[in-house]
Amino acid sequence: MRRQLATDTKNLANIVAASQISANLPDTVGNTPLVRLNRMTKNVKATILAKIEFLNPTGSVKDRMAIYIIDDAVESGKLKPGGTIIEATSGNTGAALAMYAAANGFKAIFTIPDKMSREKVDTLKAFGAKVVICPTAVTPDSPESYYETAMRLARETKDSFFVGQYHNEKNIEAHYRMTGPEIWNQTGGKITALVGGIGTGGTMSGTARFLKEQNPMVKVIAVDVEGSVYFDFFKNKKLIEPHPYLLEGIGDDMVCEATDFAVFDDIVQVNDPDSFMAARELARKEGILAGGSSGAAVFAALEYSKNLTENDMVVVILPDSGLKYLSKFYSDEWMKEKGFMK
Repeated sequence: MRRQLATDTKNLANIVAASQISANLPDTVGNTPLVRLNRMTKNVKATILAKIEFLNPTGSVKDRMAIYIIDDAVESGKLKPGGTIIEATSGNTGAALAMYAAANGFKAIFTIPDKMSREKVDTLKAFGAKVVICPTAVTPDSPESYYETAMRLARETKDSFFVGQYHNEKNIEAHYRMTGPEIWNQTGGKITALVGGIGTGGTMSGTARFLKEQNPMVKVIAVDVEGSVYFDFFKNKKLIEPHPYLLEGIGDDMVCEATDFAVFDDIVQVNDPDSFMAARELARKEGILAGGSSGAAVFAALEYSKNLTENDMVVVILPDSGLKYLSKFYSDEWMKEKGFMK
């Protein structure tokens, strides 16, 4: 019987359609759990829930946006069979796109800043992608920047599709259609605040847009890092000169069109050491091994929640896994080298 099913393609297709078997790995994106924080919230009356996005297939929230954009590109004919997916990435979007490419027969080329972890670069290569390392300490419009390099490669590569997550409205749309509804349903509509970091801004913008449509009273607190341009742009409408920081996957040196500032009630600023220490504490007190941007979001959520009541429910988005940073801030030696630990 098993041999018959294995060789009968039509029957197998029917089984997949009628069961919980996924056709391929990209189909498993989403439906990540909400987990209550307990030991880190002893002095907080509000309920703080972590949205565990690193349980997506490649370990980050970027799986949602990447799959959504590429599915649309395939359906619209912008990406042809056997074509090449090209993107500028800090690592997580690239991993999601590389996974999709491997599962569906596409090629992939990614540009990535040289400050990103070795684990991220090796992950892209493991999926069979080509990786181009670019300098971090250049302006966004420099020909050497990872963004400009990706666009040049897209122009030079036949049958390629440039994802353009930083300025792509579908980045926002993906989270409006997926992440926002999930959180609303998981909390039974009781969420009173959403906290999360902004890199491209798509995750928080799309999620917040949906939640505010359901309840305009939901507060949305975006989290930026010192050295990034978002905080000052939101507060003072000024575009500051960015400066380097070590935190990955949060902040930017340009204002991205995938950020909808209208749905943010506030943007708060964090620094590298507070973010890294909060991530380490999250692992040791809650058993949640998450990335530095998750630490930044949790640190900000705890600060924001100090004056809240037991009637408040705060959801904080944890974008990626700490497994990608074992050689960095989870390493005592690295933390001491950077001056964050004695």
